[in-house]
Amino acid sequence: MKQLLIIEDDLEIVRLLEIHLTDLNYATSRATDGRLGYQMALENDYDLILLDLTLPSMNGTEICKRLRTEKSTPIIMLTAKSEEIDRVLGLEIGADDYITKPFSIRELLARIKAVLRRTDMEQKDKKDTSTISAEGLFIDIDKRKVLLKDKKVELSPKEFELLTLMASNPGRNYTRTELLNMIWGYNFEGYEHTVNSHINRLRAKIESDMAQPNYILTTWGVGYKFNEDIAV
Repeated sequence: MKQLLIIEDDLEIVRLLEIHLTDLNYATSRATDGRLGYQMALENDYDLILLDLTLPSMNGTEICKRLRTEKSTPIIMLTAKSEEIDRVLGLEIGADDYITKPFSIRELLARIKAVLRRTDMEQKDKKDTSTISAEGLFIDIDKRKVLLKDKKVELSPKEFELLTLMASNPGRNYTRTELLNMIWGYNFEGYEHTVNSHINRLRAKIESDMAQPNYILTTWGVGYKFNEDIAV
């Protein structure tokens, strides 16, 4: 049974979600306070978190940013804000999906299923080789750990997924749209600049020279690829 955490201070929305999620055989936990929800998310292993943006004691943006340094649990953000800048912000801080209030419960349930299905597929599609090495860079896929010259590199879940995807297929060119769809999902078409910002942050953590990257290369006019000349 999938375990979902609802961090939302509107009790009517919480009760509505609990009814429909229970009907789908999902187990739910709730927190109507941001700080409590953050602690629950840290201390338990949930399959997915539904996270409101505006919360007492700690807002959803801060919760998402902090969780992304600790956990890889999928997050769907719920908010009354619909401006593009808010949607982009949700993507930039690591949300897996984003839906604005008032929302259709059927649409939200469909998105929950899609995120859970994508997560399950990622687990099933892991290669038999669970580690990747390339010129001082070591990736342990199962433990979600990255070392650079024997020093641990702290990556966000999306940064780790981008690195693992490209490093698993060195030399393959990925367009920004492909990376957006494969890592974030089809709901985010049109937000290819999100890929650019994540690639830049990833490079800042693993490249010794951002101007002349050694691992993540830019394929002009196409997108990005992992340097096949250094792959082991």
